[in-house]
Amino acid sequence: MIEPVFSHRAPAPGGIYSQGLKVDGWLFTAGVGPIDPVSGAVVGSTIEEQTRQVLKNLEAILEAGGCRFRDVVKASVFLQNLQRDFAGFNQTYQEFFQPPYPVRTTVGADLKDILVEIDLIARIPHNG
Repeated sequence: MIEPVFSHRAPAPGGIYSQGLKVDGWLFTAGVGPIDPVSGAVVGSTIEEQTRQVLKNLEAILEAGGCRFRDVVKASVFLQNLQRDFAGFNQTYQEFFQPPYPVRTTVGADLKDILVEIDLIARIPHNG
């Protein structure tokens, strides 16, 4: 069974996709950018500010799906400027995750008007 996940505390999808899907005990999120869920505006001009907003948006989707950051097993990260922004991104990312850290792939990408986008895969706890 596939169950959609939605949170008003995260930006509404900008296309034909779900914020998240629960599938067989797993939660998959869409790629999320640094968008304010109320205004729809990009939050922040630095990689640290934008990463923090992305992770707050993802936290809302995780919670709507019965998960927390500790349940995340995989993160895919897309940075507009990998060389310049990796250190600042990594420092901010560490504020949200504790060991054992999820596995992660971080790549450079041609992002439109944002510096970072992240999607997550989480294992839904038995009580979630």
